[in-house]
Amino acid sequence: MSSAEAEAKKLVVVVLDGLRYDAARKYLGYMEHLVEQGEMACYQVQSQLPSLSRPLYEVLLTGTPVARNGITANHIARLSREQSVFHLAVAAGLRTAAAAYHWVGELYNRAPFNPVTDRHQHDENQAIQHGIFYFEDHYPDSHLFLDAEHLRTTYDPNFLYIHSMNIDDMGHKHGGESKQYEGAVRAVDGMLATLVPLWRSQGYEVIVTSDHGMNAMGQHGGTEPEERNVPLYVFGELPIPSPKLQGNQGLSQLYLAPLMCHYLGIGPSEAMVKWE
Repeated sequence: MSSAEAEAKKLVVVVLDGLRYDAARKYLGYMEHLVEQGEMACYQVQSQLPSLSRPLYEVLLTGTPVARNGITANHIARLSREQSVFHLAVAAGLRTAAAAYHWVGELYNRAPFNPVTDRHQHDENQAIQHGIFYFEDHYPDSHLFLDAEHLRTTYDPNFLYIHSMNIDDMGHKHGGESKQYEGAVRAVDGMLATLVPLWRSQGYEVIVTSDHGMNAMGQHGGTEPEERNVPLYVFGELPIPSPKLQGNQGLSQLYLAPLMCHYLGIGPSEAMVKWE
């Protein structure tokens, strides 16, 4: 592939923090409409362990398990030592951007996060070249998606990563089977119904997934299916040979980073699993 062909590839990845698989299939009405119409496919993904946020941010973006990458718990606040999709994209001459929780910035740009100086980051030498990072779990998803649109329309990134927190926040406060949790999922669906057609009309591939789920008690981190099973929405079928499924448990989350690389037209890191 020529550099010009790689440059033309664009990908939006939306990570809906705390969204369990069954809630996605029940409450994401617009996304399920696309599935029903045959435009999208939805796969069940089993998250890595522990099913905690910061370790799984690292899993999603580097394709490496916790035993290798060392981000073993939420309190491990340091830069990643792995090659993330952001790093690989920049090395290939692509532009990167993220509207995300500050833990993502701490993994790939600088740590510890200082809200006074680090909320807005613009540096072509960083892995996340253009970032808007929030630091409160109740920061409105509606504002977050507009932050992302500002980054997209201003900087024209090839790789735009959007990470929302309101579903997770409502799950912790009220439980993963509460009306508040359900309401947060439905609200995000309305935002996706506005933006996904726009992104598609402007040449972006789109992935929508989650890091982990949420049990009825408002907890995650363990092995329950409600805590581990999350959705993966992609347009069409998986575009590369499907890996072996883990019985009836779904696709391993380790495959998502190389999937992002595929959509961007770049090679995966040596540490990432291979699809074949």
